[in-house]
Amino acid sequence: MTELVKTRTKKIGLPAGALVHIGDASTEKIEIKIIDYNEDNFKEIEVENVEECFPFKNSSNVTWINVSGIHQVDIIEKLGIYFDLHPLILEDILNTDQRLKMEDFESYIFIVMKMILFNEKKNRIEFEQVSFILSSNFVISFQEKKGDIFKPIAERIKAGKGRIRKMHTDYLVYALIDSIVDNYFIILEYIEDQIEDLEEDVVSKPVPGTLKTIHNLKKEMIYFRKSVWPLREVLSNLQRTDTKLIKQSTHIFLRDVYDHTIQVIDTIENFRTMVSGMLDIYLSSISYRMNEVMKVLTIMSTIFIPLTFIVGVYGMNFKNMPELEWHWGYYFILFFMSLIGMGMLVFFRKKKWL
Repeated sequence: MTELVKTRTKKIGLPAGALVHIGDASTEKIEIKIIDYNEDNFKEIEVENVEECFPFKNSSNVTWINVSGIHQVDIIEKLGIYFDLHPLILEDILNTDQRLKMEDFESYIFIVMKMILFNEKKNRIEFEQVSFILSSNFVISFQEKKGDIFKPIAERIKAGKGRIRKMHTDYLVYALIDSIVDNYFIILEYIEDQIEDLEEDVVSKPVPGTLKTIHNLKKEMIYFRKSVWPLREVLSNLQRTDTKLIKQSTHIFLRDVYDHTIQVIDTIENFRTMVSGMLDIYLSSISYRMNEVMKVLTIMSTIFIPLTFIVGVYGMNFKNMPELEWHWGYYFILFFMSLIGMGMLVFFRKKKWL
């Protein structure tokens, strides 16, 4: 988060529409794949130069251009110029901290979403921005990094299964959005497993590391909520827009994604409540354990108070202390002190203080 804020300072003083990449730096080469298809034909190519995408602008088929990597500003700028994208749209594509939104430019629709993935190597949740350009005959998707979340969609198109080859670009965008939302449920399952493990640790064996885990999970939930909550508005605007780019037949599918999004949001809110509750349970458990320790120490101190008094009296060494000359005095005092200690323990047990 700090690095992202620092990167944003590059734009200070620049005019609106100035193209600056805001996000994680990368040295990998941008990967551009093109899938061109209709009901009967299919063609998939991976291009080396961005100029190879230009002939597909006016293709009679449905063309999907997937750009993996947005750190090379010149490539994004060339795409934007040739496909008539507004400079402010290109600016939003390069800004990976962009809020989720949908904008209708009549000839195309611009959509920004957040992809949420689980990094198994780093054992953490990662957030990635995805942007879509929906036009009448082409769709351009921009991903921050290379990934295979859209691979099932490409395989469905290649295999010609389902209705995707028979539908237009709006259905393709729906399928891409649906794959992102479906992946949210995988992340929710991971978070649910974490919460279950944490609940057991918080109740049975809370340690300082547990508090750190709770805070990290709470932070992830905040980012998760921030990344999903505005999606309701985006999908709602897609259904209400009067554009001809979205067919009436696609609205029912968008409503289905909207319902899934509401389900995700409700689950996130439930998890946030559970995580907040676990923090209270952790603090209560720590407080209870501390109280137990303090109770034991207090009982021990209480037992030793009369014993210390007796030892103190007979440690004054006055000459006129008859008990000091008694042959059995030392053993009697030890027995008497033990009797007092045992008597106090029995008393505490009857009071249920132990």
